[in-house]
Formats: sequence, C-alpha cells, structure tokens
Amino acid sequence: KSKALFNIEDFHQDCLNQMDVCNEDLFQMKSDWGSDSSAPIFILGLPRAGSTLIEQILSSHSMVEPTHELPNIISTALRLNERKSQDINSRYPDILLSLSAPQLKLIGDKYISDSEVFRSDKPYFIDKMPNNFRHIGLIKLILPNAKIIDARRSPMACCFSGFKQLFAEGQEFTYNLEDVGRYYKDYVSIMEHWNNVLPGFVLRVNHEDVVSNLENEVKRILNFCGLSFEDSCVTFYETDRSIRTPSSEQVRQPIYTSGLRQWENYEGWLDELKDILSLEIDKYNEEVYK
Repeated sequence: KSKALFNIEDFHQDCLNQMDVCNEDLFQMKSDWGSDSSAPIFILGLPRAGSTLIEQILSSHSMVEPTHELPNIISTALRLNERKSQDINSRYPDILLSLSAPQLKLIGDKYISDSEVFRSDKPYFIDKMPNNFRHIGLIKLILPNAKIIDARRSPMACCFSGFKQLFAEGQEFTYNLEDVGRYYKDYVSIMEHWNNVLPGFVLRVNHEDVVSNLENEVKRILNFCGLSFEDSCVTFYETDRSIRTPSSEQVRQPIYTSGLRQWENYEGWLDELKDILSLEIDKYNEEVYK
C-alpha cells in the first residue's frame, strides 16, 4: 500500500474539479466545436463491471472494429495539464474553458488519426479504456459525435471483483477496500454529473440487465450507436478475436449468472465496504431490481 501511487483524496478532488469546470454553460458555449468524426464508441466505467462483454457484443457487428484500451484520451488530458505556467487556468480541466474551436478540432482529429493504426476499414471503432469516465467532458468537446456507454454493475459485486483481481497495471485503487468503496462513490457521482449536463450523451448499461435480458439490451446498445440489429451480436461468444482483459474467458461462452453474487461468499469480511457503499447499494437495487 505504501508503494502505491494512488491517493483517494487526490482522485476525489479531481472529480470535484471536473464537475466544477465542465458545466452546462461550457458545453452550450462550445457545442459541436470538435472533430466531426462519429467513428469512436467509448465503453467506460469501473473495471470488472461488464465492459468486456459489451465490447464483445459490439465487436460482433459487421461495422464495428474492436481496438484496445487506448491510452489516448488520458494522455491528451496529461498533455493539457503539462502547461508550464503555474496559473490554474492553464491546467486541466480548467484549460478547457479557454480552448478555441480550431484547437478542440485539432485535438479531436489527432485522436482519430492516432487510432488508425488499430483499425481496418470499418466505419466505427471501440475504445475500451475504463478510466475515461473522468474525461467525458473532454471527449464531448473534442469528439461531440462520439458514442459513450457506461458499463455499470452492482456496487458490492463490482468492488469485490476489482479488489480480488490483481491487475497488470493502472488500477491501484483496487488494493484497499476503503479506496475501492470511495472510488465507486466518486465514479457514481461524476457519472450523475455528466448525465445532468450532457443528457442523452451517455448510455448506461447495467450488467445485471444484460445477463437477464440479453436480446433487449443488445437492441438498446445497437440502437444508441445507430447500428442495425445483427444476430451475431446476440451470439457474441462465437466471435473469434483476441481479448486481453481479465474477462477474456467469460465472453467466449454464453451468458451465465453464477458470478453475479460471488461476493456474498465473503460477506463476513466486507462490512467496511458495505458501510461505505450503503447509499449506492440501496439506490442501485431500487433502479435495477425494481
């Protein structure tokens, strides 16, 4: 834990800054300023929340190219934050207020051209970097025609699954139960913010809904992305492609429900997590299991 670079207080402050800067006024003032490409489909959220399953469903469509968890949005945010001046207005996300229409278009077009190395000639491609949920404001400004899918999973199942998984890199908040719980809470509140200031820009897909009503959710996802229905998206497990995430084996077989409540086997050791997430658990259960 002492060697981890992640700090939950810094992350919390970062989410507050995003919500403060990326408000309705900003998006009204700069609507449709970025790249005109509608090629990217972002699948984001927390790790272990069902994003690989959604990716496999969409990748089974004839017009959609799977790529990887592309670092491009996060590296763009880091570059914007590296301005030499100490002036807060020239740091990210504050710098978004001063970027011009040509600058935003340039950044969006660069994202598209940088992605071409991963693509063939299909008109749409997927970027599955989960941590992009912090940067939805940036995505909207540079790629206003992109599609964004928020892969959501019940709080205890998602947090426990992340905690027990040793990730190769980049998800250091999962090393500690308190951090996992607080991270989930911040994720929920920043997603609520994006939905308020950018209504309709993000489609939320609950993992439990995909498991219980696959065809309905497939149609909903394809409809949101402006894609026609193809049976292959329902039989996604027959699609042959390389998958490099911890869920690689699960998405090669038809949907099963055994993993949904796995955390309950360890419930006696998860009181701290349950206490932190109590409000989120109640709200999620109300929305999904109504």
